[in-house]
This record gives sequence, structure tokens and C-alpha cells, in this order.
Amino acid sequence: MARILVVDDEQDVLELIVRRLRGDGHEVLSAGSGTEALDAVALHGQPDAAILDVDLPGMDGIELLHRLRELRAGLPAMFLTVLWDGEVVARVRDTGALYIRKPFTIESLRTALDMVLVPG
Repeated sequence: MARILVVDDEQDVLELIVRRLRGDGHEVLSAGSGTEALDAVALHGQPDAAILDVDLPGMDGIELLHRLRELRAGLPAMFLTVLWDGEVVARVRDTGALYIRKPFTIESLRTALDMVLVPG
């Protein structure tokens, strides 16, 4: 299975995703902010993919993805967000990452993650 970085500042959402992904056999690195995520990657190594909230404290998830891709070009990623104004949608699309609206189902999360993990 894959090593997945999950970043969300909503603790209940973060715990739900982590629990489900671990149940599916994935190794999961989790964080509540961009800074924590970068620290986790520095400590535990590069993920195979990232699941990121857009609206994070400090740096947003889009900026975090840019920083992660400085460490690993082309890192597969997907965003989870309730933010859907035109600017956010455009910025997410510019990353080439998939995105899912919150609230989401576990099945939609799994399906999107499977798409993200498909080799290039």
C-alpha cells in the first residue's frame, strides 16, 4: 500500500480519514497545518500522495502542495474543501490535483485516492 500524507485542521475529519486509510492498509502521516506536515515529511520521509484541506492555518493547502512538490516533483495529490469561489477553484485546478467537496463520503475519498495513486 501507499504512504499518504493527510493534512486537515478539523481534528474529527483528520481522524476519520486517518482511521479509514490505515484500515485500508496505507501508512499515514497526519498533520493539522502546513508547518506540521512539512515537519512530518522531514522526519518520516516523502509520501506517495497527499490529501490536503485547502483552508489551513498559516499556509493554505495549495501553498503546502507547492512546497511539497519542491521536495518531490509531481507529488500526486487531492484536495478536500468547502471553499469553492472562483479563485480557489482556479488555484486548485492549476496544481493538477483532484478535489472533493466537503462533506464527502468515504467511498468518494477512496475512489479519488485510487485515481491519484494510478501511476502516471
